[in-house]
Order: sequence, then structure tokens, then C-alpha cells
Amino acid sequence: TLAGAALGGPVACVSKVELRVACKALLDRDTLNKSDPCVILMVQNQGQWTELDRTEVIKSNLHPVFAKVFTLDYYFEEVQKLRFEVYDIHGTHSIGTRDDDFLGGVECTYPMYHFLCLIKSLTTHKLNGTVCRVAFSCVPQIVAQKKMVKPLFLKYAKYAGKSTITVHAEEISGNNGYVELFFCAKKLDDKDLFSKSDPFLEIYRINDDGTEQLVHRTEVIKNNLNPVWEPFKVSLISLCSCDEDRKLKCLVWDSDSRGKHDFIGEFYATFREMQKIGGGSKVTWDCMNPKYKLKKKNYKNSGVVILSDLKLHRVYSFLDYIMGGCQIHFTVAIDFTASNGDPRNSCSLHYINPYQPNEYLKALIAVGEICQDYDSDKRFSALGFGARIPPNYEVSHDFAINFNPEDDECEEIQGVVEAYQNCLPKIQLYGPTNVSPIISRIAKLSAGEETIKDASRYHILLILTDGVVTDMADTREAIVRASYQPLSIIIVGVGNADFTDMQILDGDDGVLRSPKGEPVLRDIVQFVPFRDFKTVSIAFLPFLILYLHPSLPPSTMLCRSAQPGGGVLQSQGHLPHAAHPIM
Repeated sequence: TLAGAALGGPVACVSKVELRVACKALLDRDTLNKSDPCVILMVQNQGQWTELDRTEVIKSNLHPVFAKVFTLDYYFEEVQKLRFEVYDIHGTHSIGTRDDDFLGGVECTYPMYHFLCLIKSLTTHKLNGTVCRVAFSCVPQIVAQKKMVKPLFLKYAKYAGKSTITVHAEEISGNNGYVELFFCAKKLDDKDLFSKSDPFLEIYRINDDGTEQLVHRTEVIKNNLNPVWEPFKVSLISLCSCDEDRKLKCLVWDSDSRGKHDFIGEFYATFREMQKIGGGSKVTWDCMNPKYKLKKKNYKNSGVVILSDLKLHRVYSFLDYIMGGCQIHFTVAIDFTASNGDPRNSCSLHYINPYQPNEYLKALIAVGEICQDYDSDKRFSALGFGARIPPNYEVSHDFAINFNPEDDECEEIQGVVEAYQNCLPKIQLYGPTNVSPIISRIAKLSAGEETIKDASRYHILLILTDGVVTDMADTREAIVRASYQPLSIIIVGVGNADFTDMQILDGDDGVLRSPKGEPVLRDIVQFVPFRDFKTVSIAFLPFLILYLHPSLPPSTMLCRSAQPGGGVLQSQGHLPHAAHPIM
């Protein structure tokens, strides 16, 4: 991690990478139809394989091209092991319970520092054995558009026939942006006899070598010749390799449950054309079927596809905003649940010891003294949760530890320490450990600042807790909602309790999702067990904070105002070339 620099070691470089997968000549496990494949991406941590994410299921197709994009963090000079497993999905059957569901797999592992030599010879370099080795650069701004094709293997290193898997990898640069596209269509051709077409849209990027890369596949709209597809977000690198004039091939199909989709029509577009939208005007393309155009004399089109809206989001890093003068506001939230132990007992994590600070104070001071160096006014909001508080001694999961709800801020970290020490004798430690109310409160505060003109403030919530979260589902939901706001969360685990829940919230072993399955827009949570760092120089901690390097979400600061330096971004329409050229 970046902390290495603070401890005299090398600074590890992290790179965001997008992976797309496709398969060819898969084994056919079905009797009446073809296999219904799905690819599962596994990651190895401490010798254990766990599922990171999975693609959609494509019905009745032995040569699937998956629309799902896997987004990963790759670390320079670290060996990271991935495994791609392909399964034939049968309804609600659990994956892996039957051998005949498994269509093949391949492992990927390679030290990151081998990237540069690998990238030059990737197309001709033959790797040993059955292991597919994948690596990506962490050099900023570089875009590694590379493809690797490897055979799939069954158990005991047996080839899965002629099955292969293709992995396309693209690095997402630090200054990359995202675009949100809203497509609909009018008067599409009807391909069905007894009902109307079930249309879906595919967008392919045409690469420099003439190959086509699937960028996005919409959902199917049943029985509708005038579909309105759900809006979707895609990175500019994925869409057009940050080249506004790169051709995009767009296909409209009538979906068939057996996988034999009927072609409705196609059109070509560029991102530059898409940006012509604005001022209430829409961008339209004729959806053309080349065969009909040749055969039918009066053929006009097979319908019209419309781009009804476009929202362009430039993504900056945490450090970009620091360097640009962004104000950082820190909030401290302290766990006052009974699981910490009676403060009068020397075994308690909240033990009031006149001679030395307790575990919470040690963590608070160590992290807080670093945090205040990034806080512009050196004032901390200090909150507590899980205690009965005066005057009525009702349980509160969101209270100011200075007991002033109108002004919960304290002067510097010493003010937080004093407020904490004054608070402890006045409250009763209770429970449960509900952290979602405080996360929702700070997220709401962050969102509310969009009423401030040219707002340039980023929030960091520091949660000090002893362990198990009671409202896990609500907390996951709150974090997903908060990931759309200019907010990051550092959770410091105090004591020796089970921190499994915190590691889940951290999302390092996979994308954190809400109970309904919605993923976080970006990774905003970093968990740190304080026991692991008590004997390490606190110079480690500023790098821990900067390690978060959160990319600010498109729906908040970036869309409403703040770019580094206090300028104003456009969230819709054409990207100003002078201020923000696509690189």
C-alpha cells in the first residue's frame, strides 16, 4: 500500500482495471437446448478461493459474449490470483453442486512488475503449463487494451474440448470520466407473428485493428416496438478509448428465449455525435437493415433509435481535490455500546485511567492528530452511538458527545478528547451496535451541501468501534447510498473482537452490495484493526487515509460544481475541450 513510503519501503501503485470476458466452443450440457453459460470470477485470499463477482446468464449459447464488466484493483509488484469458472446454469440450481454444470475454468496469476515485458510480447508469448497469467500496468494515463485467449480445463487438468475463454483488459486512468446514456427507440420492425418484438440494444466499440468490443448490452423490453431502455453508465475509456471520433457500432435485436435473436437493424455513432444533445434536443439515428435496404425499393428504416439524454461525469481523485484547495471535514463517531465493558472496570476498552489513555483514546489520538492536518478549520464533529444519554436516558445511535445538537464540533483533536472524557461519566453504555444512522446522517449532510454554490468540501467519517455490527443490512444499504456522495469512511477496530463484519464492509474481497443487490458506486470504506498498528509509527496513518483515494461520484460534487481548483463542471451535454480534453 501507499503506507510503505512512510515506513521507508517502496510505494505500491494501484491501478483500476476493467475485465470483459467471452467464450467460444463451450461444451453443450443440455439435451434439448444449448448450455446457458455464466462466468464466475474467483479471487484467492489466504489460500481460500471466494467469489468476487459473476456475469449475467446468456441463454442457449455456446459462444457467449458477456456484457458484464469486472472492475478490479491491481497492485504493482504483488502476486494476485484470479480464477475464471464457467458454468451451465439450470434455473435456480446452486452452482457447483453437480459436476455436469461445470463447463471449464482457468487460473490467472502473475507478478505485477512483469507487465511491461509481458505487454510487448503478449500476442506471441507462450506461457508454461495450463496457467493463464494476466498483468496490468499501474503507470498513470496508460491504457492497456490487450486480449488474452486461453483454453478451458475441467477437473484434473483435462481439456474442456475446444472451449476457450477470452479476457479483454483495460486500465482505467486516474483522470478518466464516465458517461450516463439514456436510449429509447420508435417504430421498430415487428419480428414476431403473434406479438410484438422484444428489443434490446448492443453497443460495440471498433478498435484500431478493426475488431469489435462489446461495451454494453441493454435489458430486453418485452412486446414493445417503442422501447425505453434503462439508463446505464460506462467509462469513457470503455466506450470510445477516450477518442470522441472513434466509431461505435450499435445493433438492435429482437430477443429469442432460445438464443436465436432476430436482427432488427444497426447504426453507427461516435461520442462526438452523442454530445450534440442539449437544450431539449435529442440525437437520433435511423436503424437500418442492410438486406432490406438492398431488396426494398421504398425502404426507409427499421425504426429510429434516440439518445434522449446524456450526462457526462469527470472523475477526480481525493488527492486532486486536496491539491485543488478542497476543504476536508472530519467527523468522529465513537462506539458506546455495552460490549466495550464497564468504564469503571480496568478490562473495559473505555476504562477511565488517570495515568494513561484507554484503547479508544489511543486510537482517537493516533488517527485524529493525522486527520486534523487535512481539516481546513481544525474542527471535528464528534458523535457517539449505542448509549443511553441524558436527560431521559433513551438509547441513541446518533448523538453529539458534547451534548450540543446545534453544534457538535470540537476544537482540534484535543477538544474531541475532552468531550469524550466529559461524556463517559454521564452516559450508560448500552446497545445495539447500529452504525447506519450516523453513516446516513453524514451522507445526508454531504448531499445537502449541493445547495451551496461552488461547494468544494469532502467528508471523511472516522468510526471507532469494538466489533460486531447489529444492523448489517441497513449499514450496507447506507454505504451504497453514501457512495454517491463526497464521503469516505475509515473504520478503526478497537480491541480484539471479531471484525468479520467490518472486513465485509471494507469490500476488499468483492464489491459491497446492498441487501437488494445494488453495488456501491465506488469503494468508500477502509477498515483498519488498530491492534495491528499500535506498535507502528503513526506516520503510517496519513498514507492510510490517502490510500482511500476516493474517486468522487458523478451524481454529487462533480456534477454540481467542484473540480480541482474550484471550477464548475458541466454534468450534461458537451465536455468543454479547453478545460477538460479527453486524453
